[in-house]
Amino acid sequence: MTMSSEPQTPAAPSAEIDTDYLIGQDNIQPSIGPLKVDIHNPVFALTAGSVIALVLFCLIFDKIAADIFGALRPWLTTQFDWVFAISMNIFVIFCLYLIVSPLGRIKIGGKSATPEYSYPAWFSMLFAAGMGIGLVFYGVLEPLNHSLTPSFNQPGILDANGNVADAATVDAAIKLGMASTIFHWGLHPWACYSVVALALGIFAYNKGLPLTIRSAFYPILGERVWGWPGHLLDSLAALATLAGLATSLGYGSSQAAAGLHYVFGIEATIELQVSIIIVVTGLAITSVVRGLDGGVKILSEANMLLALALFLFVLIFGATSGILGIFVEGLVAYGVNLPALSNWVGRDDGYYFHGWTTFYWAWWIAWSPFVGMFIARVSLGRSVREFIICVLLIPTLACVMWMAVFGGTAISQLVNDGYTGVQQTIANWTPELSLFHMLELLPLPMFTSVVGIVLVLVFFVTSSDSGSLVVDTICAGGKVDAPMPQRVFWASFEGLIAIALLLGGGLGSLQALAIATGFPFAIVTVSMCYCIWHGLRTEPA
Repeated sequence: MTMSSEPQTPAAPSAEIDTDYLIGQDNIQPSIGPLKVDIHNPVFALTAGSVIALVLFCLIFDKIAADIFGALRPWLTTQFDWVFAISMNIFVIFCLYLIVSPLGRIKIGGKSATPEYSYPAWFSMLFAAGMGIGLVFYGVLEPLNHSLTPSFNQPGILDANGNVADAATVDAAIKLGMASTIFHWGLHPWACYSVVALALGIFAYNKGLPLTIRSAFYPILGERVWGWPGHLLDSLAALATLAGLATSLGYGSSQAAAGLHYVFGIEATIELQVSIIIVVTGLAITSVVRGLDGGVKILSEANMLLALALFLFVLIFGATSGILGIFVEGLVAYGVNLPALSNWVGRDDGYYFHGWTTFYWAWWIAWSPFVGMFIARVSLGRSVREFIICVLLIPTLACVMWMAVFGGTAISQLVNDGYTGVQQTIANWTPELSLFHMLELLPLPMFTSVVGIVLVLVFFVTSSDSGSLVVDTICAGGKVDAPMPQRVFWASFEGLIAIALLLGGGLGSLQALAIATGFPFAIVTVSMCYCIWHGLRTEPA
């Protein structure tokens, strides 16, 4: 995977840019002070002030914070599940409409724009952008979990006595379990990312506006986009990104701590998790200081190679004979069950729909400003149709293959070998241990476990440094070359948020914050669909 030293910045006004959109954007010019900062004052102040207040509250009133966040997640996921479900369905339907619409011929960047990256490089970056730590954390656990307790309250692979069920029940449970897993990692999340990325790409590269969330809302807000409505939109996007990143960092620290305990016997305490966050945040800051080429690019390439090596190892030494069947049959079951899984009316499988789906939808929506901005910056020159087809299908297939290999191996270990190691991580709800228990039955378990720990830590670093670049771009009024101290500031506070929430309620608090910020941003992202449609209609034929 290759990346240029600097991403393409929004184009200067030209014959291809609709200059009607440029009126008044001088109101978003950042302030430059004696400390070499380049910020958009209201957005930076709102975001930084909110983050500092949250960190202080969680550190000072940790028990109160734990109670609040502990109650917040179940309330949001049960009372507003329909908001998340409808929003994610709209994203999929809108993307499918653009694929078949004549608007799909329009290029991101205008008629003369050409792609900066080859297909292999572009596909690699699309996959790396969106999932990272989540795949390593849930890749083993989720397919087995949904095969044990399938959606729609269907029978699982074990009977009431804890024995493997009959062949027909096992086959049906595995298919539905894979379909339920793919549902969370397939078209819906990538459609959400596509909407945000397309909105940023069209309004930055075709309309010449700043590369920030507010720009997408010019069709609705007009000149008010440069005032307080725009400030609030950008601040909400920055906070949602920080919440999504903090959740991922919490997952990464808990899994790394569990791995260190498994391999080296180090007690996986909250203090160890905090220490891991501090160390990795320091590495992320180092990466930020080194810049895109010297830091993010090198780490991203190393991480992709490491992930590929672990993937091939499990593919070769795991349940090799059944992987292709699980992959193909899982995709078929996903297509068959997609309408029912997407439906939110009359659902009585609360464990799956509220405990998993609603949380995932909020988490992906919270991640969408981060992933969307990254995808927009590497997709210049692609047509809308090409962009959506590739962003929907390529990462989805990669995620399904990852889940089939890692989750399929765990399922085979339980059903065919009678090994209950991964099942116990579900029964005891220690999901951070699932990867390491699955590796126990494969060759060189200690070595591969160390590889897994390193993979989590490097994903941790790349998420933090990439996220700090995105938050800084939003808080600098769309600039992609803001001064380095600002990026260091945001990288530091990403770690502080994760630490504060871990101390104030653990992973549950991190998940609650992601849901709380994802809820209002769901409405923002749905509104982007209209803005994209309006923006594409005004493009030259």
